[in-house]
Amino acid sequence: MTKHKYTNSLINETSPYLLQHAHNPVDWHAWNDETLELAKKENKLILISIGYAACHWCHVMEHESFEDSTVAKLMNQNFINIKVDREERPDVDQVYMNAVQLMTGSGGWPLNCIALPDGRPVWGGTYFPKENWVSALEQITKLYKENPEKMEEYATQLTTGVQQSDLVTINTSEKEYSTIELDTIVENWKKYMDTDLGGNAGAPKFPMPNNYQFLLRYAVQNADDKIMDYVNTSLTNMAYGGLYDQVGGGFARYSVDAKWHIPHFEKMLYDNGQLVSLYSNAYLVTKNPLYKEIVYETTAFVERELMDKTGAFYSSLDADSNNEKGELEEGAFYVWKKDELKNILNLEDSGDFDLFAAYYNIKDTFKWENETYHLNRIETNDDILENFQISKEDLSKKVTIWKETLLRARGKKDRPRLDDKILTEWNALMLKGYVDAYRVFDDKRFLERALKTANFINKTQHKADGSLFRNYKNGKSSINAYMIDYATTIDAFINLYEVTLDEQWLNDAKKMTDYCYDHFYDDKSQLFFFTSDEDKQLITRKIETDDNVIPSSNSIMANNLFKLGHYFANPTYAKNANQMLHNVKEKASKYAGGASNWLLLYSNFIGDFYEVAIVGEDALEKLKEFNKKYIPNKLIVGSTTDSNMPLLEYKYSKNETTFYVCIDGTCQLPVNETAKALEQIKILLK
Repeated sequence: MTKHKYTNSLINETSPYLLQHAHNPVDWHAWNDETLELAKKENKLILISIGYAACHWCHVMEHESFEDSTVAKLMNQNFINIKVDREERPDVDQVYMNAVQLMTGSGGWPLNCIALPDGRPVWGGTYFPKENWVSALEQITKLYKENPEKMEEYATQLTTGVQQSDLVTINTSEKEYSTIELDTIVENWKKYMDTDLGGNAGAPKFPMPNNYQFLLRYAVQNADDKIMDYVNTSLTNMAYGGLYDQVGGGFARYSVDAKWHIPHFEKMLYDNGQLVSLYSNAYLVTKNPLYKEIVYETTAFVERELMDKTGAFYSSLDADSNNEKGELEEGAFYVWKKDELKNILNLEDSGDFDLFAAYYNIKDTFKWENETYHLNRIETNDDILENFQISKEDLSKKVTIWKETLLRARGKKDRPRLDDKILTEWNALMLKGYVDAYRVFDDKRFLERALKTANFINKTQHKADGSLFRNYKNGKSSINAYMIDYATTIDAFINLYEVTLDEQWLNDAKKMTDYCYDHFYDDKSQLFFFTSDEDKQLITRKIETDDNVIPSSNSIMANNLFKLGHYFANPTYAKNANQMLHNVKEKASKYAGGASNWLLLYSNFIGDFYEVAIVGEDALEKLKEFNKKYIPNKLIVGSTTDSNMPLLEYKYSKNETTFYVCIDGTCQLPVNETAKALEQIKILLK
């Protein structure tokens, strides 16, 4: 058993990130009532350090400063030190990230913030080299001892700024939505697009799956070839680049360069879940076999490396792993030396190494660090076929063998550290990914995975009072869920209903929605707070509206309410969705990239939105036929038996399966053939 020189109270936590710091000489505490009371009792400043397990620079700062006994002494004498896993406590992260952004103009992780004993922030930043960190702490300690009034004054001003920074007021102007306005929003967005390489202009480049979900829909509904080209360029280069693990599947969090070649190597569940959804929908539109390959390889990665025996999924894989010298190094698990590749693949005799090197860019211009290469692609399969005079079938067989061989070899390396906590929000995103993959590819395995994850959430994370837990680890759930957990779960359950026609999922979605109205709803803004009224309040109660890598809790919820309003003939839901969108419309129009999920909802308010009811014994089979076409402006409702759901009443006939294509409850003539139902639907807005 390993003996440690230091052990602090984080040893009692379950978060892998907090446990990584349990043997620091810093006397770390977790964020809880006891710790906050201790700060008040001892009248000490609070030092809040926020990060996550897969964060490379969090590890660097830990090694440089938090493992140093001299630095720890300074911290322990003058501060109550709190470590926060931002993935477990996004509420705490939001507040202090907001404060640091107001102070410095930027943010990131590790996030370090100093607060008064009552939690009000006074100073902060992100990564600090050791010397800068020590200097800053000494100055703050001195100021607090000699001039506490000045810090009190600044804390009051800054806290007011944090409280006001994302206030949303009711927009009382007339609610108007138009294709002209949406066209203008997209036109303004174009100035930020990299049409040559995909993604946003410049570097770093993040996948931003929801941006492409909206732009894919916009391109289809507006017959906009330029936007469609941009989406396909982005998705192809993301799949070809080092952002995508060419050996084992799955996407890294972002690329550090503008060409998608060099990733920041951590792999997050939330990215991969959303990207499975995106590539599935993109395949439905384009029938590009690359997109199907990405879906199958990414789900294989998730199942191989992130799946728990419960059917739920772990959070992430670290960017760092041990290199040959046993030292933690970013990307060590994923990069190869040329001689290493030659030995593993044994292609010299066959002459195939040149083919492999061309396929994966093993050339000097693509060398990464320390004479290593990270596999990525530039040339298409067609280019390779032409240049090497090889058949499509032969190339496919060779690529499969290369991947299998390298995956086995890589399995012998020291693996990246795993963050094995389970988060409801991220599992809901992965659940939706599986639902979308099933809807598009009609592969029963995808549905089985989706149901297993959905049942985990329902049985393990759902409490008797209707609320959810956010986290799960070692058989224990301990943190109350946030609005984003509810919003993503409701969304996933609605989508699961649409492929199974099992009303349980829709009814569960409605029950959770009603719980959110009881405990998260803000009457003033008609939006939803991020935290429940049953949780201890921080210095402010945030309302999240900006769509980021994960869409905001309010944009997801507004989309949910739009659909649930139709399903349950509930005008309150429908009006609320409309008002929520209207409240943020002006802000969304100024920066569409941060509001793409709101724009998906916007699209539902222009043109026709269809309620497609499929009723009868063969409803599920007819549904599979119907799902072969990309139709973004619709919801599905159906049953194989009689149902009293508002959209299904009086539609069931024992001897036939019938489609009813309706708009706001007004239906066209019922038809029995899928093709005829599709003919009744207009996708184009123009």
